[in-house]
Parts: sequence; structure tokens; C-alpha cells
Amino acid sequence: MVKNIQNNFLGLLISLVLLAACNSARVENEPAFEDAWIRALPSGVKMTAGFGTLTNPGSEPLEIAAFTSPSFGDVSLHRTEIINGISKMREVRNAVIDSGSHLVLEPGSYHLMLMMPAAEIQAGQVITLDMTLADGRQFSFQVPVDKR
Repeated sequence: MVKNIQNNFLGLLISLVLLAACNSARVENEPAFEDAWIRALPSGVKMTAGFGTLTNPGSEPLEIAAFTSPSFGDVSLHRTEIINGISKMREVRNAVIDSGSHLVLEPGSYHLMLMMPAAEIQAGQVITLDMTLADGRQFSFQVPVDKR
């Protein structure tokens, strides 16, 4: 009886160690949204922008298909470009982040456009932002709202 308990305990311990190893490997290879922030909105304004660095620590490229948020009616990736001396903002339908690389979202370059807020968006809030990849995987990020 004692031997069975010891074997069961040892089996459970090994299973927990393997499960922890699998989970930590998965998290290490998941994309991250580092130094992310969303610009606080003045009252009545119906769009804002999001910034940060999307990082791909995995061994395969990531193709971003969409962004969504329960706090906004529409979220899309945009890029500001200078064309013939004129600054233009264009929607980016999909973006690829190579293995071990990153995509910087900053004013005057790539950024997220967050439109039609469901409620007032103020500094200090944290907004859930979901990213869907072309292969269907989804990742959720908690992004603070800031006055910058």
C-alpha cells in the first residue's frame, strides 16, 4: 500500500514537472506586446491610437490578421507614410513578424487605430486588446491607457 502511494505520488510529481515545462515553453514562444499603451481620449473624441512593440520570440513567422477589443467597435493596424511630401495614413491588412523579430508601433509609423469606444477611455484604465493570427491563434494583451 505504501509503495502504491509512493508510486502514485512520484507519477503525479513527474506529470506536474512535465506540465510546467510544456506551459513555460509555450509562453516563451508566444508573442508579446511590450511597452504597450493607448493614448487617453479627451471627452467626446471617438478614436485614439495604440503603441508598443509586438515581439515574436518563436521559431516561425507570425502573420497578424486582425485586432479587436471589447472596448472599441473597430481596431485596425495602420501605417503613416510620407508620399510625395504628404503624410498619409493607410490601413495594413496583415503584417508579418519574422521569427525572433519585432514590429514597433509608434507615432508617425505603424500604430493601432482604435475607433468607436464603447465608453469613456481615460488615463489609468487597462484595455483588453486581442490579436488574431492568420492561422487562427489568438492572443490577448492588457494595455494601459496613458496621457502621452
